[in-house]
Amino acid sequence: MLDLDQQARAILEKNDRGGFTIPTARLYPFQWNWDSAFIALGHATVDEDRAWQELETLIEGQAHDGMIPSIVFRNDDEDYFPGPKVWQTNNGMIDGTGISQPPVLASVVAQMVQEQGEKSYARARALFPNILKWHRWWHDCRTPDGLGVVCTVHPWETGRDNCPDWKIGLGHMAIDPELESYQRKDIEHANPAQRPTQEEYDKYITIVKFGRDHGWDQKVLTNQGPFLMADPGIFFILLRADRDLLWLAEHLGFDADQDQIKNWISDAEAHKDYFWNEDFGAFCARNVATGEFAQGFSNASALCFYADAGTQDQRAKTLAHMKRIEGKTQFGQSSWDPDAAQFDSQRYWCGPLWCQVNYMIAMGLKEAGEDAMAEKMRQDLRKVIELSGFYECFDPVSGAGCIGRDFSWTAALWLAWASPSSSHTAPA
Repeated sequence: MLDLDQQARAILEKNDRGGFTIPTARLYPFQWNWDSAFIALGHATVDEDRAWQELETLIEGQAHDGMIPSIVFRNDDEDYFPGPKVWQTNNGMIDGTGISQPPVLASVVAQMVQEQGEKSYARARALFPNILKWHRWWHDCRTPDGLGVVCTVHPWETGRDNCPDWKIGLGHMAIDPELESYQRKDIEHANPAQRPTQEEYDKYITIVKFGRDHGWDQKVLTNQGPFLMADPGIFFILLRADRDLLWLAEHLGFDADQDQIKNWISDAEAHKDYFWNEDFGAFCARNVATGEFAQGFSNASALCFYADAGTQDQRAKTLAHMKRIEGKTQFGQSSWDPDAAQFDSQRYWCGPLWCQVNYMIAMGLKEAGEDAMAEKMRQDLRKVIELSGFYECFDPVSGAGCIGRDFSWTAALWLAWASPSSSHTAPA
């Protein structure tokens, strides 16, 4: 039997589609945005050129307005829904969705440059203008009029698709009565009990229909669409990415762009308390229309460390929640609060451990001097992979693998971080 390093490399090779890597066969047969960023870290442990190619092919899907879509469609696949015929974006050289995903790209590029040195500068310089354009899109097109914080128009855009965070916003929207009939494919390829409900899915497609009916005008979708919530995940990931983009600008010679990036950072720092739920003592998702907070601690709440955000008191309360959750689970941080309503240890983002988010949390913890907790998260990921293999996510209580098998970002982060043979005993 192949050892886990060999298995991880074999998964990346099996899921390689010639310059880009799919997350897993059948369930996710295209190139996904934040998946490719984390997958590049795994490729870099084997072939640095192939790692940069992963990011370059992702950039090829950038829309004319600067958005990098959540999915890049180089072909159609009748085994997947909703595909390009449903989205109908026509917004770039390659078809993509009409929404984005958490902007981790700048942070991954910065990490690769830090690890590879000056030999990587030319590849990074070529990507920089596209990444800058994408960040500008986030700040211009996903900041609602008069609010001052970046928000999201679709649960899929957050990457945390059916997290209970979104029930507030979904509860205030109706299913379009003219929604065309459709056949879900995700529940054919994975256990329906671990996937979003049918009502949730109807609302997801209602948002897609609104975007399509309005010609994918992104500002209209943000300011007039049926769903709008402030997501601490996107907010903290973008704040970290803006900091890393500034670092890239300083090291790669993009002097003229630095003031704008600094303004984005200072503006985010000034508005972070919009997410602070004082009654609960955590950074929480918030429904923009009503101001209502989610009443649970998600793995996105813990990303304040990754963004280097929050007061000493806010961080102390965040750590207290994380330690409380560690007492309820056996492996790492769950995606949703075990003490809150709707917790389900195996239903997609309602409870499972997700390797990429725990990686970011651990990185932030280490940078904040919380080395022991950061190392525990790395060890916990190692244990669940040793126990169950390379699944999309894991039951944080039992360690059982959930949803997709032979999953690329799990294999990649094993190689880049969790493996005993990794060059990183903790996040860089």
